[in-house]
Amino acid sequence: MERKYRVVHYLNQFFGRIGGEDKAGTGPLGREGAVGPGLLFQEFFGHDAEVVGTVICGDNYFNEHPQEAKDKLLEFIKGYGPDILLAGPAFNAGRYGIACGAICSHVSDQLGITSVTGMFSENAGVELYRKSAYIIETKASLTGMKDASGKMVTLAMKLARGERLISPEEEGYIPKGVRMNYSADKKGAARAVDMLLKKLKGEPFTTEYCMPVFDRVEVLPPIDNLSEITLALITSGGIVPRGNPDHIEASSAKRYGKYDIQGVDQLRPDEYETAHGGYDPTYANEDPHRVLPLDVIREMEQEGVIDRLYPYYYATVGNGTSVANAKEFAQKIVKDLIRDGVQAVIISST
Repeated sequence: MERKYRVVHYLNQFFGRIGGEDKAGTGPLGREGAVGPGLLFQEFFGHDAEVVGTVICGDNYFNEHPQEAKDKLLEFIKGYGPDILLAGPAFNAGRYGIACGAICSHVSDQLGITSVTGMFSENAGVELYRKSAYIIETKASLTGMKDASGKMVTLAMKLARGERLISPEEEGYIPKGVRMNYSADKKGAARAVDMLLKKLKGEPFTTEYCMPVFDRVEVLPPIDNLSEITLALITSGGIVPRGNPDHIEASSAKRYGKYDIQGVDQLRPDEYETAHGGYDPTYANEDPHRVLPLDVIREMEQEGVIDRLYPYYYATVGNGTSVANAKEFAQKIVKDLIRDGVQAVIISST
């Protein structure tokens, strides 16, 4: 009879049923058996494996104390004697994704066991840990939970059993940059000609070596005289007038707002708030200047450090917002700024 594999599952405070953003500072802890999404994993494992324990850590705690968090979680994980670690899936949650990638990489290195996580391709954790962890590609949101869980379990079992993987595309994980040797029916020159002919005919083809694509932003020369410029403010921290009049989404924003600050020297907490759903809003709502430094820029304007502050500021939410949407926002905003003679921008985040 084939033995049953032991699985430990890593979750953040939300999926671990500890609490929301108010509990993001929760330190590492352990729970017996499956919790939250772990119950779905257990269904997919069936009789092949058992989720024997769940380790949980708040997103803020992990990202503010990464080494301490990894070391404490490792001790909990060791205690369950696992063969497999699953983390997440984190979808497009940046802090969660970074934590999932970090703990998978750390556990694989320290314990030598199979570790698998899941993330949306644009999650910050992908670029940080794609080479050191197996990351199943997921949808951006929870709607992809069932699909991601099934693929994570399938990959984890193949790795644990020592089965040969086919390709990242067929297995469903994000490529790690490792090239595998295999026997092809045709020589490289013949395959290259075949691809070229398909490209010339407009037919679909798949390259055998995908080259990375990087956005290249040319660095502009420094401003010679700040006292002669018009400066604008932009924030991805979600600072908006009370009530969020443009209904900017708390996560995965599909819009931005443009707000008049002519004659406004202070962002009063009874008039402004944050619409951001990715961090504890308490301190930003107490003093919106912590995210959007209007007060300091006004002082610089009065002191003649800059000529004037642009009479509008732009705001959106960076939490889970796709690169495509962010690029579209920037292209629209920059048209206003160039038209109105703005020479410099300060972009604040969280």
